[in-house]
Amino acid sequence: MGEFELIRRHFVRPVAAGSAVVLGVGDDCALLRPSPGHELAISTDMLVEGRHFFADVDPAALGHKSLAVNLSDLAAMGARPLGFTLALSLPRADEAWLSAFASGLFALADAHACPLVGGDTTRGPLNICITVFGELRPGQALRRDAGQPGDDLYLSGRTGEARLALAQLRGEPWAPSPVNAEARARLERPTPRLALGQALAGIAHAALDVSDGLIGDLGHVLAASAVGADIELAALPVAPALAALDEAQRLDCLLAGGDDYELLFTAAPGVRDDVMAAARASGTPVTRIGRLTERPVLRLLDADGQPVAQPLLRGFDHFAD
Repeated sequence: MGEFELIRRHFVRPVAAGSAVVLGVGDDCALLRPSPGHELAISTDMLVEGRHFFADVDPAALGHKSLAVNLSDLAAMGARPLGFTLALSLPRADEAWLSAFASGLFALADAHACPLVGGDTTRGPLNICITVFGELRPGQALRRDAGQPGDDLYLSGRTGEARLALAQLRGEPWAPSPVNAEARARLERPTPRLALGQALAGIAHAALDVSDGLIGDLGHVLAASAVGADIELAALPVAPALAALDEAQRLDCLLAGGDDYELLFTAAPGVRDDVMAAARASGTPVTRIGRLTERPVLRLLDADGQPVAQPLLRGFDHFAD
């Protein structure tokens, strides 16, 4: 199977009527037509074998995650997907692997009306790079630099399960066995919170998705917005799979674990009802876990509201880990 037959067989699909796609796969460029008066939101993510996923991962799950991590970036901006490109480096043209990968990829793409519009394939180490395109109304992007002192700090879903699954798959000594199935699903098939992100447009101030750990990613909002934050440890939602861990490991999963792809966002206290309405409308659990402060310091608070000694936690960094 040659390169162009590979593309035709596994990645060429008809352009849906009424979509933003004017011209899709097969030409030198794709053509997209955003809605009048909208801005484009564009994000790129790369997944590399051995760095972002295990060599024996289910290819359908890998197809899902490859797109999910990009859609999560659109969700964090409050954008609606328009389409995506796929650059795929493959060690060989494995028909069964490609079929499963494409099925996982397109199942998620179809669920969010986000068609594949172009890309590239080449021979080499397994490497998946997706660029996603979305749109949103001017002035409604949920930017990292829009946090304000006094804002409530919210988290969608819960963090930590993906970190637990990674530890179990690696056989880290502190992680109980066998591998927890729900935690593994959170690692390999994350849910991009697109409906929530779009519902928060015009309500929330700052937002981002938690990909490298809650503490590390929150730090980006604090730096961009020149604020601090208080996190109420007792408010953090804890998955049953994490309840059996000792406190130090549980906090490490909750605060420093990556691959959650939940939304961390801020909003004024006066719109709490609107935030909860957006959560209900999108079918997404949301928890208020703290607030932003004028004092540019991140504090962890106990159940009595008193600061606790902050453990040595940090987010994931590709060039430091």
